Amino acid sequence: MTFRQLKSRRDFLRFGARTISTIGAAAAFGQAGLLSAAATPADDYKALVCVFLFGGNDSNNMLIPSDNTTYNSYKAIRGNQASLIPLAGTNFGLHPSMGALQTLFQKDATTGTTRLGVLANVGTLVKPVPKLNNLPNLNAVPLPSNLFSHSDQQTEWQNANAAAASGIVGGWCGRLADKVGSAQSFPVSVGVSGGALQLVGIQTQPTTAGTTGFSLLTGLTDPRTAALQTMQQISLQSGVTLVQAVGTSLGSAIDVATTIDNAVKSAGTALNAFPNTDVGTQLQQVAQIIQIRKALGVTRQIFFINQGGFDTHSDQLPQQTQLLGNLAAALAAFDMAVGTLGELSNVTTFTESDFSRTFQPNGNAGTDHAWGSHHLVLGGAVQGGQIYGTFPTLALSGPDDSGNRGNWVPTTSTDQYGAELAKWFGVTAQADLDYVFPNLSSFGYRTPGFLGV
Repeated sequence: MTFRQLKSRRDFLRFGARTISTIGAAAAFGQAGLLSAAATPADDYKALVCVFLFGGNDSNNMLIPSDNTTYNSYKAIRGNQASLIPLAGTNFGLHPSMGALQTLFQKDATTGTTRLGVLANVGTLVKPVPKLNNLPNLNAVPLPSNLFSHSDQQTEWQNANAAAASGIVGGWCGRLADKVGSAQSFPVSVGVSGGALQLVGIQTQPTTAGTTGFSLLTGLTDPRTAALQTMQQISLQSGVTLVQAVGTSLGSAIDVATTIDNAVKSAGTALNAFPNTDVGTQLQQVAQIIQIRKALGVTRQIFFINQGGFDTHSDQLPQQTQLLGNLAAALAAFDMAVGTLGELSNVTTFTESDFSRTFQPNGNAGTDHAWGSHHLVLGGAVQGGQIYGTFPTLALSGPDDSGNRGNWVPTTSTDQYGAELAKWFGVTAQADLDYVFPNLSSFGYRTPGFLGV
């Protein structure tokens, strides 16, 4: 892809992060740094795994109330949703295709953990939205920039800057890496199948891995020379200085990729099978990297993967059946692999998405862009088996509707959601939390509690 082919800001951000990450992988450690990292024991390990659902997942169809009164309110607008997957101890069920996650919401008889929780009605906020006469008072506080825009809301979720304030650089996971990654040579942040704004720090940069292996180039007689020539050709076509700069450090990046690839191939623990889906292969790659984390000498890692296709303006039901089924199967396989590696309590996986969808369907058997959404949090450290946050009142033009179609006003901000993860990850000082989430003070530094921090 050349810069002439970038058709949207989303493409630019993804391509830019991917290009920067190649420099970051090489500049962060190179050959000597990698050897040093491999000799360093990795204790107190923790990893965050973000699964971004691009397009705006209709979480109204993912977490559904099952008590008769609330379900009847749901049914009156949405229609019947047969065969919910019940969540034990709650009045909620998951989408029928998400049965692979049901047991993770319950206490595991072997490990004693309840590893799946759900955070209800979270989204971008500048400040909490008060109510006036039991309705959201949207005129009382500033609202996020360009609500209901895919690109803007994806950016705001990833950079924790709903107010579009100047001077806030990078993404919140990248800034988190700035605070925890100075002692390790291998980059903290890893994007699978491309880069992400969320991983870009001020002092640190991410690296990337594909879904079929870590080697950047294969099948070449002289891969380093050929790679440098390729990059020069791209730079001549595009004239972009950033691309030209990659050529000076690409050789080290290839050394790094080859070393990682060899470590994966020689790893002793056999992992379980993963679904042959895009999200499944990405999570499998994450599991492989976690498998060699001691060889890499890392104590903190942040991964970003994605699943697309959630912009369901039409024919939503069959699309979501496949999308949510693929997501659930991949998460369940990843949980099993993390358990096999003995890392259950050290890895926390969480979902993000642009926004949810309108509670009221449109005329094309689909739904349109909305606001607050529900998200999954998975891991041995999660105090699972619970619904966190405040579930919205399912009423059009009701006490949680920002309009008249079921655009739920979030009751938990993305800052609070991320801050809970950041505190578990080891960033607890108020000044450090302010660095990662500049707007967290607007919410009194309160976090949802699903990790007990």
